[in-house]
Amino acid sequence: MTGYKVANGNGHSNGNGSTKGANGTNGHSNGHKSADYTAQENPTYPYEVIEEIADFITKGSGMRPKIGIICGSGLGSLADIIQDPKIFEYEKIPNFPVSTVEGHAGRLVVGTLEGATVMAMQGRFHFYEGYPLAKCSMPVRVMKLCGVEYLFATNAAGGINPRFAVGDIMLMHDHVNMLGFAGNSPLQGPNDPRFGPRFPALVNSYNKDLINKAIEIGKAMGIESNIHVGVYSCLGGPNYETIAELKALRMMGVDAVGMSTVHEVITARHCDMKVFAFSLITNKCATEYSDKKDDEANHDEVMAVAKNRQKACCELVSRLIREIHMASA
Repeated sequence: MTGYKVANGNGHSNGNGSTKGANGTNGHSNGHKSADYTAQENPTYPYEVIEEIADFITKGSGMRPKIGIICGSGLGSLADIIQDPKIFEYEKIPNFPVSTVEGHAGRLVVGTLEGATVMAMQGRFHFYEGYPLAKCSMPVRVMKLCGVEYLFATNAAGGINPRFAVGDIMLMHDHVNMLGFAGNSPLQGPNDPRFGPRFPALVNSYNKDLINKAIEIGKAMGIESNIHVGVYSCLGGPNYETIAELKALRMMGVDAVGMSTVHEVITARHCDMKVFAFSLITNKCATEYSDKKDDEANHDEVMAVAKNRQKACCELVSRLIREIHMASA
């Protein structure tokens, strides 16, 4: 079995004592053994390991961020507007997974935005990449131990609601966790009460005050007609959905569908973070049978729409962060 060795936050070694962790994780050691565990026996990260990753980031950046941002596919520009950035490549963070999807740069950026100290993930981890959900959402716990109180989670999604148009923004007020229906949860395994309770409630997972503020910001930006409030669903991927699956999701009240975010939200709420999340609608999901190739979703289309709408998404996030910062100043 392969154990993970975690650095003590003062650095990492490449070639001298570095160890390759299981499941694609990069383990690093600077000669000081601090925490070993076996990923095959327990896919969750022990508290001490998360604590040392957080220590590595806070010492390396000299900051304790209040707001965490997860950038969805093609939305990495959200991190590019951070001022005085301290950048950590995922592969150089001890025991951190590595993103493998186009549109996910694989960097953690810490700095300031609209006066607030923030940290942003340019690239998230997906179930379809082979990572267990506990590992996909592990960075949220790292954020928590770095000092983050608010999680902003963004994603690119397919619109099921017929009122949605490509380029619209859906503010998430609830979700349908299809991965959970299949018996997968980021909270599986032993529970550490230092993160949260064994059985967390998920009613009102998405902060209503932040949703309402975002709606007001949308009005001020002149994009009120492009902002909706709806229900998101996460499927495992990487294949897109069948017509029958999309029809079933719509009958369940789902407005947009993707392959991320829900497990991050569950983890954030488990450790009592306030959550704001939105989907950029990058394609309209076909809910009727057709032979037309134009009805088929594709990743290139997702990336192109995200690029075209990144300015509006950045402004929405920036203004909302300003509101949070001003309220706490």
